[in-house]
Amino acid sequence: MTNLLSLRAVRLWTCLGVALLATQFSFAQTDPEPVSSALPLDDFTTREVVQERRVLSHQPIREADILWEKRLWRVLDVREKMNQTFTAPESPLFQILSDAAMAGDLTVYSTQDDRFSKALTPEAVRSMLYKVDTIYRPNIDTGIDELVVVENVRDWESVKRFRIKEAWYFDSKTSTLQVRILGIAPLMDILDENGDFKFEMPLFWVHYPSARPLLAQNKAVTHAGNYAATTTWEDIFELRYFASCVTKENNVNDLRVQDMLTGADMVMHGKQIEAGIFNREHDLWSW
Repeated sequence: MTNLLSLRAVRLWTCLGVALLATQFSFAQTDPEPVSSALPLDDFTTREVVQERRVLSHQPIREADILWEKRLWRVLDVREKMNQTFTAPESPLFQILSDAAMAGDLTVYSTQDDRFSKALTPEAVRSMLYKVDTIYRPNIDTGIDELVVVENVRDWESVKRFRIKEAWYFDSKTSTLQVRILGIAPLMDILDENGDFKFEMPLFWVHYPSARPLLAQNKAVTHAGNYAATTTWEDIFELRYFASCVTKENNVNDLRVQDMLTGADMVMHGKQIEAGIFNREHDLWSW
């Protein structure tokens, strides 16, 4: 009996030794798996709804059907609560427009007028947004300061307001008052050497009808708080989900409201212009 147990123990230890040697041999012969260089997905699913969105074309309008029209220029201040979407760090509007313009994916126009008469090249946009400067930088190897050229990019948060050009018209075919946005221009604050405000300058004009496909493929962060929402920048403008004030209407002398009034009177006059447009539509339906 004792010999039988000893024989079984020897066989058991022999099997364990062979298994251990086989395991070590297999590990020695197997090459280590390469480490993947792909970044992990910061989500639990792939988001493609916004990227694949296509815009719906506006219904064509015959000139003969335009019974009445008025051009308005508005200023949108991003510091207002309703306009916080425009400065959301996840997708600020100015950064989207400027990046697309520098990449050549969006054509922007000079601010010499607001009729989109002169297109700007991507290089011209980059020179406008990036300030070239020379500084002395110490060289660690030689210990001597060297003169180097650096580019200082303008901060997108310095754009506090946007100018919007739009056309209001009455369509006699559908008997409705319609509005079409024509252009958007970011306004940048220009400061003096002491950091004090001097004036604001429009950087470039964006032709809104041409920019709609780009805006439709960029998500906008709204106050709803629903991260799964697919509201895009094209939705923001088409649904007019923003607050603004009228600063100009088409007139004989091409004057702005601030050229005629100041202070609270200027704001009230802008509201009167908007009220006049809606009153005109109501008057057409009176009986």
